Amino acid sequence: MAQPDISVKELSSDIRKAIEQLKVRPEIESVGIVTRIGDGIAWVYGLRDAGFNEMIEIESETGHVTAFALNLGEDEIGAVLLGDDRYVKAGAKVRRTGKILEVPVGPELVGRVVNPMGEPLDEKGPIKTNRKGRVEQAAPGVLDRKSVHEPLMTGLLAIDSMVPIGRGQRELIIGDRQTGKTAVAIDTMINQHRQQTGVINIYVAVGQKLSKVARIIERLKREGVMDQTIIIATSASDPASLQYLAPYAGTAMGEYFRDNGQHALIIYDDLTKHAAAYRQMSLLLRRPPGREAYPGDVFYLHSRLLERSAKMSDKLGGGSLTALPIIETQAGDISAYIPTNVISITDGQIFMETNLFYQGIRPAISVGLSVSRVGGAAQTKAVKSVAGPLRLNLAQFRELAAFAQFSTDLDAETKQRIERGQRLTELLKQPQYSPLGVWEQTAILMAANDGAFDSVELEDIKQAQQALLTTLHREHKKAMQTLNTGAKPTDEIIKIITGVASQVAKTYKKNTEQPRT
Repeated sequence: MAQPDISVKELSSDIRKAIEQLKVRPEIESVGIVTRIGDGIAWVYGLRDAGFNEMIEIESETGHVTAFALNLGEDEIGAVLLGDDRYVKAGAKVRRTGKILEVPVGPELVGRVVNPMGEPLDEKGPIKTNRKGRVEQAAPGVLDRKSVHEPLMTGLLAIDSMVPIGRGQRELIIGDRQTGKTAVAIDTMINQHRQQTGVINIYVAVGQKLSKVARIIERLKREGVMDQTIIIATSASDPASLQYLAPYAGTAMGEYFRDNGQHALIIYDDLTKHAAAYRQMSLLLRRPPGREAYPGDVFYLHSRLLERSAKMSDKLGGGSLTALPIIETQAGDISAYIPTNVISITDGQIFMETNLFYQGIRPAISVGLSVSRVGGAAQTKAVKSVAGPLRLNLAQFRELAAFAQFSTDLDAETKQRIERGQRLTELLKQPQYSPLGVWEQTAILMAANDGAFDSVELEDIKQAQQALLTTLHREHKKAMQTLNTGAKPTDEIIKIITGVASQVAKTYKKNTEQPRT
């Protein structure tokens, strides 16, 4: 409950005394006075030397409450409380700590569930680390970086073939609620474990339901992924200050691995709620609202966060931090304020289309609106060698399918394109929690491009796909292990895959000719 305001005039004599003491004894701590308090915001008179994001301590009835300076005025600062504001009263003394906001970092956090301050939320005891990372830190400069060239495989055929992600990239996942955005991110985390890439996963839940976070943790444990994952959790009931800090804290934890020559993947779920938490704090700090009631610096809020994801130069260890920010749209409106902001900051976006999701095409990735600005540089040579025609074939299929609705008489070539497109669409469908390896993706696309599945009935496509992968794994294991390294497939491997695909297709064609019961 907010305490009654006390005007600056009533406290001015106390403040003057404090200033006089400072003049006489320069070694004394900087002292300020709380002039008003409410909704998690404390206005402090004094502390002229306080820096942005500096931690300050406010005296309360139960001890000290920590806050950090966010608004820096000439005589007054606006501080955001990290603790309970019920016991802080106007007139309380405030002292600088001289420390910028920091969180614990290091390998000790891997496998743990923590809040944005690095305090454990699981029942595994305290986190024993002496390392600290600044919540706000300058992004690496151009000369400290290297161009993105190593693939970060998601295990999702539709993404790895058409909108590939590289280590150090920032790829936005955008779409309406309940269209599978988090599912894409979780599958990517699972794939890092299955392919034994050594990438550390960091999942930041901003204002999510705790039941949803608990389900994700349970699934990651079942898949064996928690051993290389850090979860930073905030719920909708947490103060706006913690929701605001969560992505920055997660980034600080990821930067430890990036700067030590390792690779990390960070998922912000989601930045729409992060912007809303920042808007709440900003409006309480009396910052002027602009478009859609967000303060003018909301673009800078996300740009200084996402710029910290980078692929470091060899001189600095060659580590990387890859970001998958998630943005929720309203009725597919990607031209709204926050979506356009984050689209312009990131290196591409994966757009989840609601109509596709409800048609059962999952992951519901829109071919037309999804793009990776890194492109083929982030693909393995194996997938790149077979992924070329895929986007064009699918785009042509969508156009022809829309046109074919109004025409019954189609020529043979158009009919063949539509049937090929339908089969490609079926092949790109993928159940959740089942990411595919490099050799599996390459084999599926090679068989599709070769036209091996053109004669297979549409409802049998997934069975034929499974039969192809099972046969290749059983009878040509060594060749598939070679292909799984990501190298360009040799003529021998191409011959093996097309041969097996042709045999599988014949089997299913024969079955479809038999009368169905």
